[in-house]
Amino acid sequence: MEQTLLYLSLKYQGDFNKILKAIKVHEEVDFYLLEEFLKTMDCQYTTLLSDDYPKRLKEIALPPFVLYYYGNLDLVKNKTIGIVGMRQMSDYGKQATDYFAKNLAINDYTIVSGMAKGVDAIAHLAAINNNGSTIAVLGTGIDYVYPKENRLLYDELKKNQLIISEYPHLTTPSKRQFPYRNRIIAGLSDSILISEARVKSGTMITAGYALEQGKTIYCIPSRYNDYNGCNELIRQGATLVLNASDIMEDEDFH
Repeated sequence: MEQTLLYLSLKYQGDFNKILKAIKVHEEVDFYLLEEFLKTMDCQYTTLLSDDYPKRLKEIALPPFVLYYYGNLDLVKNKTIGIVGMRQMSDYGKQATDYFAKNLAINDYTIVSGMAKGVDAIAHLAAINNNGSTIAVLGTGIDYVYPKENRLLYDELKKNQLIISEYPHLTTPSKRQFPYRNRIIAGLSDSILISEARVKSGTMITAGYALEQGKTIYCIPSRYNDYNGCNELIRQGATLVLNASDIMEDEDFH
């Protein structure tokens, strides 16, 4: 059955709905085609039925059937926090993201994010630059670097950290994939920190997934005339944090 999941995932380029439909109609494996697929695959993989599949993801709605990855899969077992936010952020957002990610990484949190521009890249780099660990969840194929300016970051994550995607090979970006992959970011994270966000954004989609999964959402307050996504979430009940110790003390308390 693991082989069936891998075959369907490769055939349908990780598209969850197409894979599910194929499973329901008991589509058979074309072993010749599977062998051809595998010849072009450099990464490692784990399936929903594999022993090493991340336990956290087995607990979410619609867990990926297959995860393709490079790096150290054991990082998913660590104490984790997802750090997400805007691509085009303010200087305030940059400083806040770097400060929190650095201090959480130093205190043995593995930082989970999406390798996008802005908050994601800063969070990953803060962990790397402070000898911490970090996981990137891609919204593209595991071998497709997006955005292109994150090539060096991708190479470093691939070599010394962990890159994960439910999409194989060079699956190109689509508008649907990025919001959908946010369920994986939330799923791999014990809690979520939002450093800066618009009220309507992909970050808010991640917050929605985290709430569905029963995760705590931490928000850095925004200035009144900046982007107000964090302030709105705080008004709705997210936990306001002013430093990394606020998060650590809250999690120790619970």
